[in-house]
Amino acid sequence: MEDYFHVAALRGAVRDAHWSRLEPRLERNLDATLDLLARHGAKATFFVFGRIAETEPELVRRIADAGHEVASRGYWPRATTGICKDEFLEDLHRARKAIEEAGGNRVIGFRSATWIGASELWKLDVLAEEGYVYDASINPRLWSFAGHPECDGIYSHRRGERTLWEFPVATVGPRWLRLPVTGGNYIRQIPHGLLRLLVAHAARRARLPLVFYFMPWELDSDQPQIQGLSSLQRLRHYRNLGKARWVMSDYLSRHRFVGIADHLGLAYPPLEPRAPLSPDASGRTLVTSGEPVTLVIPIYNEEKNVAYLRRTLREFRARLAGRYRVHLMLVDDCSKDGTAAELQRQFGKASDCRIVRHDTNRGVAAAIMTGIREAQTELVCSIDCDCSYDPAVLESMLPLARTADLVTASPYHPEGRVRNVPGWRLFLSKSLSRLYSAVLRERIFTYTSCCRVYRRERMLGLELRHGGFLGTAEMLIRTKLLGGRIVEVPATLESRLLGESKMKVARTIGGHLGLLSELLRRGDA
Repeated sequence: MEDYFHVAALRGAVRDAHWSRLEPRLERNLDATLDLLARHGAKATFFVFGRIAETEPELVRRIADAGHEVASRGYWPRATTGICKDEFLEDLHRARKAIEEAGGNRVIGFRSATWIGASELWKLDVLAEEGYVYDASINPRLWSFAGHPECDGIYSHRRGERTLWEFPVATVGPRWLRLPVTGGNYIRQIPHGLLRLLVAHAARRARLPLVFYFMPWELDSDQPQIQGLSSLQRLRHYRNLGKARWVMSDYLSRHRFVGIADHLGLAYPPLEPRAPLSPDASGRTLVTSGEPVTLVIPIYNEEKNVAYLRRTLREFRARLAGRYRVHLMLVDDCSKDGTAAELQRQFGKASDCRIVRHDTNRGVAAAIMTGIREAQTELVCSIDCDCSYDPAVLESMLPLARTADLVTASPYHPEGRVRNVPGWRLFLSKSLSRLYSAVLRERIFTYTSCCRVYRRERMLGLELRHGGFLGTAEMLIRTKLLGGRIVEVPATLESRLLGESKMKVARTIGGHLGLLSELLRRGDA
C-alpha cells in the first residue's frame, strides 16, 4: 500500500516535501484493488505504511471491512537499508501502533519498505523478538541469496524459542541466477507468455504456495508523469503501467489466492479504530492577520500542475500565517489547454485569490507585470507555476524587500543548489549570467529566476521590450540601470515534476544574446 509518489524509482526527483503537494491517488487505486480481488473471490495481505494509517485511517478500515488482513510495511515510505537496530525497532513500534489504532487487525506480519538483503537478516531476529509471526521482505533475485538455500521458498526462521515464518518472492532458475516471476515490476517487464510458463514451472516444482505481490499504483495507467527522471527510472516505473491489472486478473482466475495469515490458519479480527479520522486539509482555517503581500503566478498550459500548485500554496500560506497575509494573483497567459477550467475548479472558491486572463499569449514576464499592476499591495512576489522553486524560500526573502527594490532567488549563488536540472541547461544559464554580469559590471549570479519579491512602486515604471522568458532578465537589468537595489538569496532550483517546460531553448538563447548586444550598442551598461 503506497501512493505512486512514494515509489523508490521516483526518489531521484520526488522528495518527501513533495508528497503532500502531489495529487493523492491511493484511495482510487485501493478501490480498484479491492474490486479486482472481490471479483475473483480472492483474499490478500495488505502491507500498510504506518504514516498512511495515521493520515488516512479510513483506508485501513476499508481493507479490514473487506475481510483482508492488514500488516505492517514500517512507518515511513523510504529506504531502510543501513539503519541500526534501535531505529528499526522505533519504526516497527510506531507503524504497528498506527495501524492497529486506525482499525486494522492485530499486526503480526511485516514487509520492509525496501527488500532486506542477505547482510540484514538480523532484522528477522528482531521481528521474532517483537512477536511478529511472519515476514515477506526477501526477494532472492539473481545471486543475492546464493548462500541461503532456505530462501528458495517459504521457510521458518528460529530465534530462541520463537519462530518467524519467511515468505520470499517466488523465483525460478538456479540458485546463482534466480529470476522473480510473481512480483509487480517483473510481471510488467517480462512478456506474459514467458511469465506464465515460468510460473507454471515454479508451481509444479513447489511444495508450498507461491508468493505474488503488486502495488495498487500499478493498476493506474493514468497516473501523472513525473519529470526529471533518468531513463532507467522512467523504464522501471512507467513501462507497461497498468499491465499488472490484467496479468493479476489472469492469475486470480486460474488459481486460489489467500493472505498470509489465512495460509497460516491465523485469525485476524479487525480492531475498533482509536485514531480520529484525519481532517480534510482544505478545510483548515488560516490566520488572516499580518502584513499584506500579493503572490503573482504566471500560468500557461499548466493543466497538470494546477492541483499541485494549490496544495503547495496551501502549505505556503499556512507557513506565513500571522506574519503575512498572502493574496493570490493567478495570471492565465491565454492557455490553450484545460488550464482555465482547472484554475476555476481548484481556486475559484478560494478566499483572497484573483484569476486574471490574457486575451493573447504575451509571455511569462508580461504575465508577472500584469500581476504587479493589478496588485493592491506594495510587496509583490512571483513564483513559477511548476514550483521549481519552493515558495517557502520567499519567507526569507520578504524581510529583505524592506531595504531592496528587487529580491531574487539565486540557485547559482555560491550557497545555492540545483537538483535534477540537465547539465547543458545549467552551463548555458550560468554562461549567460556571467555575460550579463560582465556587460553590467556587477556580479549577479542568476538573472532568469521568476522567484522574486518586488517593491511594486519601483516596478510600475519599468518599460519592458520583451514579454517572455527573456523579459525576466530584462526586469532585473532595467531595475539595476534605474538605480534600484537588488539582493540575491541562495535558493534551490529543481526540475519540474509535472508537465512540460514552455521554454524554446534556441529562441531564448538567441534572445539573450540579442539583449546583450542591445545593451552594448545603447551603452546602457
